[in-house]
Amino acid sequence: MQTTQTSSIKRVYCLYRVSTIGQVDKNDIPLQKQSCREFAKHQPGWVIQKAFQEKGVSGFKISADDRDAIQELKTAAENGEFDILLVFMFDRLGRIDNETPFVVEWFIKHGISVWSVNEGEQKLDSHVDKLMNYIRFWQANGESQKTSIRVKSRLRQLVEEGVFTGGVAPFGYRLVKSGIINKKGRELMTLEVEPREAGLVQIVFDLSVKEGYGSYIMANYLNERNIVTHNGGKFQPMTIKRMLTNEIYHGFYVRGGVRSKRIEELQIIDDDIFAQAQEILRQRKVNSEEKTNIALLAKSSTMLGGNLFCAHCGKKLCSNSFVDTYKTKDGVTHHSKRKYRYLCSGKAMHRNECDGQSVYVASKVDEVVLEALYRCFDKIKSTPKSAAIEKKYKAIVSQIKKEIKQLEKENSLLERKLKELTEEIASALLGDSKFTPDILSMAIENTKNKLNENVSCLAKKRHQLNCKEEEMGKIDYHYEQFRGWAEEFDSASPERKKMIICTLFKEINVGRGYDIEILMNGSYEQFVA
Repeated sequence: MQTTQTSSIKRVYCLYRVSTIGQVDKNDIPLQKQSCREFAKHQPGWVIQKAFQEKGVSGFKISADDRDAIQELKTAAENGEFDILLVFMFDRLGRIDNETPFVVEWFIKHGISVWSVNEGEQKLDSHVDKLMNYIRFWQANGESQKTSIRVKSRLRQLVEEGVFTGGVAPFGYRLVKSGIINKKGRELMTLEVEPREAGLVQIVFDLSVKEGYGSYIMANYLNERNIVTHNGGKFQPMTIKRMLTNEIYHGFYVRGGVRSKRIEELQIIDDDIFAQAQEILRQRKVNSEEKTNIALLAKSSTMLGGNLFCAHCGKKLCSNSFVDTYKTKDGVTHHSKRKYRYLCSGKAMHRNECDGQSVYVASKVDEVVLEALYRCFDKIKSTPKSAAIEKKYKAIVSQIKKEIKQLEKENSLLERKLKELTEEIASALLGDSKFTPDILSMAIENTKNKLNENVSCLAKKRHQLNCKEEEMGKIDYHYEQFRGWAEEFDSASPERKKMIICTLFKEINVGRGYDIEILMNGSYEQFVA
């Protein structure tokens, strides 16, 4: 009698899963658990012996092979530990259309009955059962994709509108309640500037742009002053890099490739400073094959670096130092002071053929560059901003606008001519025109081609106009920056001097016999031309 009763018992294992932590907070798993228990109560002989929970596990993104619960259930099935696998809905097993149907099939082939509270038992007794098994998860996969698209679209819209879409507050900001209640009855959070941290963010950008501090030096600078991150930890170089590239600091949310409108109350860093920081980071990338003019390390003993090149092979000149040692006739060794030099990285390190010098005395090169630098400073001090610079730009902009107006007038005439020629075709076909259809067709084709050329030219002119107007908008900034360098250079730190030279001179080419060519950055050359 005991044997009969035992054989009628069906051992049940349950699987509960939620895709996000938010669903855990909403008690989704307890709801699944309660539903499964209620369902099992009404099935003769069913006894729930064990349950598996997956919290924050996506059935759409994560393969069954990477889900511990599925693998443990498979092992238990192979060991004959249970008879029935029960879930709230079949999509709790997964939503991958080319995988999950075969997971279900695997359990059934191993003698496990697979049940859902809402959909009943999944059988594979016929081809129709197998087809329905596949269709179910194909639909679940499609629903996941649709949900994903809807969520991403909504997030993009929110970002474009300048709404904070969640996450940890970046350094320099704090989370505050927005007063906006969402559909789930929760108050949304937003960001506001945290004054003390905002000041530190400005220091990070200033030292990075003006002194050339790299991420390692900057992290050490903050850590040595016992400045900590939000969670009380030390600053890491990667933290600094993320800070320097985060567009929130000049007033923009960016998420999923979408950029918000300007949020002025969140802007901590000036646009020009932010842009300079991005350019410095770009040039310091190891894999960059472009010619750069920013030093990888600002903290070195030589005055020049980053924009210094061999005039013969084009390779960078790097710096090093040595102590000149010599012996007198009486055999006594003497050490002179430390000396600095620039080496051609191509020739001195045997990386390529070069007919230039291997080594240049740093002081000789520095002297020539400093003379050129001071000439530029004298020139900018005597150049009124309102003189030839603005007049030149205004003349160029005026000419472009004149050309655009002429093209628009021509296009209007061409469009009217095209309309007249097209209407004349009907008369030509009826024999009521002095022109043949072939002549009209040729004239129409020529007019279309001319109109297309004008439209293309007009688009280029408008783009040119936008660029020139943007350049005019930056004249003030570059002029004031140049004048500021002239005033501060003599009293600036060695790191600051190096960054000024690197920014003002885009390229310094040093040749045999100290033949030196200096090329200015175009943004500043206009003031001394």
